[in-house]
Amino acid sequence: MVVMKFGGSSVANAERIKHVASIVKSYADRKPIVVLSAMGDTTDHLLEAADMAVKGEVAISRIEALHKETADILGVDYAPIQELLEELDTLLTGISLLKELTKRTRDYLVSFGERLSVRLAAAYLNKTGTPARFYDAWDVGFVTDSNFMAAELLEETWTLIPQALGGYKSGKDNAIPVVTGFIAKDKKGYITTLGRGGSDLTATMLGAALGAEEVQTWKDVNGILTADPRIVPSARTVPEVTYEEAAELAYFGAQVLHPRSMVPCRKTGTPVRVKNSYNIESEGSIIVNEHSTAVGPVRAITAVKDVTLLDIVSTRMIGASGFMAHIFNQFLKWDISIDVIATSEVSISLTVNNKGDLSGLLSDMQGLATTECKRNKAIVTVICDADKATSILADGFAALVKKDINVEMISKGASKVNISMICDDDEADLVVRTLHDAYFPA
Repeated sequence: MVVMKFGGSSVANAERIKHVASIVKSYADRKPIVVLSAMGDTTDHLLEAADMAVKGEVAISRIEALHKETADILGVDYAPIQELLEELDTLLTGISLLKELTKRTRDYLVSFGERLSVRLAAAYLNKTGTPARFYDAWDVGFVTDSNFMAAELLEETWTLIPQALGGYKSGKDNAIPVVTGFIAKDKKGYITTLGRGGSDLTATMLGAALGAEEVQTWKDVNGILTADPRIVPSARTVPEVTYEEAAELAYFGAQVLHPRSMVPCRKTGTPVRVKNSYNIESEGSIIVNEHSTAVGPVRAITAVKDVTLLDIVSTRMIGASGFMAHIFNQFLKWDISIDVIATSEVSISLTVNNKGDLSGLLSDMQGLATTECKRNKAIVTVICDADKATSILADGFAALVKKDINVEMISKGASKVNISMICDDDEADLVVRTLHDAYFPA
């Protein structure tokens, strides 16, 4: 059994759905379970419709046109789609009367994207001779808490999924399940969404709970690459990474599974494979607990731009206790997340997202420390075996010196799989290319 997850771009229109169906059919002998996102930009269009409804205008014409046209091209029954669109229209009418959109209503609203896409895909598979059945995620056991917009799966989901899909796993039912990603229900029956990486989490939870051979997430590149191919055209596919390495890549900007979505498979040791829907024959990249073969010291290089570097120096005497605690309490107070950090006894250098307002934080820290705020910075991260940091840094800095590039801060992650450095935003691409040439010579 394999679980196959396809994102919104993979099911953006009728032709893409046909292509996904052809991929699913090619895996028919491996008992696939399919997880789908909403078509293309449907989720954004649903939220735009909600904004209009709050202002008193109900309009679903754009969403309706996309799905009706898709059904017509696929040659499938439009009735199930029409039924959902009527429900959506009723919901938006309610929003327009109340003139408000709560988190609970928002989750109900955005669920229509996934619910529409699975109905179209399952209908097309059946039309072309491959038995399939659509499921809303709650029909196969997905139960969450009531933290709308960022719900967490409850422990009982682990037992409910095998109960719901046991017939398919055992062979008593041969209809391929086509399941909505991203959504679930709480114990009261209200629709919830799983937050960041939600569709991937749906897929990995299904794979882990059912003991699948592997979970596949289909993208538009040949797996996980050594760098962003838009920055480094010669970037290569990384055949194998660990869950820990994949998590660090995701944290620092790479388009890999969100770390929370890997938790179920990490718990059971179920491999996750990143595949290219435009290049089916490629093996892609596989994410596993431990490397199965010897690997080089560096796996990949990634960059996050538009961050702020804060250099914080204590105004108190050297050795005064509690300095760091006082500083971090201010970040907690203002709900500001720290990305990369380097410390000494009386100073801290760290980075934060550039989009937040730092004025309150900086004001509160005036009595504790002097703070220099440097904007328009970037974090360049080397995913590697950090136990070999000396040789990795030696090779990297030798290459940077030749380009006359000076980085401002270095941080070796506690995970032992990353080394991060800070540079100017406008130098980030050059730093990535220079390091890539040093670690992955042609």
